[in-house]
Parts: sequence; C-alpha cells; structure tokens
Amino acid sequence: MKQFAQPIRFGIATSGCLIAYFLILSLFNLHTNIFYSLFNGVITGFGIYEAIKYFKLTNPDSFDYGKGFTAGLVTGFIATLVFTIFFALYSTEINGAFLQELSSAWFNDYKSFEGIVFFTVAIMGFATSLVLTLSFMQLFKTSRNLKRKLVNQP
Repeated sequence: MKQFAQPIRFGIATSGCLIAYFLILSLFNLHTNIFYSLFNGVITGFGIYEAIKYFKLTNPDSFDYGKGFTAGLVTGFIATLVFTIFFALYSTEINGAFLQELSSAWFNDYKSFEGIVFFTVAIMGFATSLVLTLSFMQLFKTSRNLKRKLVNQP
C-alpha cells in the first residue's frame, strides 16, 4: 500500500486541477463546449508525468518500468474517478440544467444522454491515462542499448 500512497496523492491533486479548470470554464459559461475538454488531457498528462518523475527521483534504486507504469496508471485512474464523481454530482445536483444544455447542442434525447455522458467522461479519462502513461514511460525507462554496447566493446 505504501507504493500507492504517492500516486494517489498525485491523482487527487490532478483531479483538483481538473475540477478547478471545469469550474473556471463554468464561470464564463464555456463548460458546455466540449472542445474545451481537450485541455483535460494536458492537465492529466502533467499530473502523470510529474508522478512518474517524482517516483523515479524518490526511488532511484528500485525504479523499473513496471513500477513507473503502475505509478502513472494509478495517478491517472484516481484523477479520472474523482473527476467523474464530481462531474456526476455537478451535473445532477449542483447544476441540473447542465446536461440539458449540453444535450441540446449534440443530441435530441436527453434521458439516454445522461448515462452516456458519465460513461464517456470515465472512458476518456481512463484511455488518456493509459496512453499518456505508456508514452511517458518511454522517457523514463532505462535503456539497455548502452549497456550492451559497453559490454560488447573490446
């Protein structure tokens, strides 16, 4: 459980940034434009990158691809879960007209739209977390090519 404490903290911090960004958009009534959600990937990516980097800095001897990958995934999945829960609470309890405004621009059937939105928010977050973690681990993994060249040289 100790190995998950730091990625969970980064995940909660990342979700806080996602929630703050969403609330700032709602102040300017831009939260119904789904194209602004593309910046969520940047926020999530920064959180995952920092989590992996910090994990590698604090555990340089035991860091490997699997541990870094786990740190990134846990960070992204926690951020996605917390943000999806916030999004569901916001759209059903805080601003009940939000989903209706969102659906009027994209769909005609509001009742079936609600479940699709929550599912889409979660799946987009999980997919973004997986792809970004795989991408960032290419930067943080140790290369074995240098070791092979040094061993094979006379």
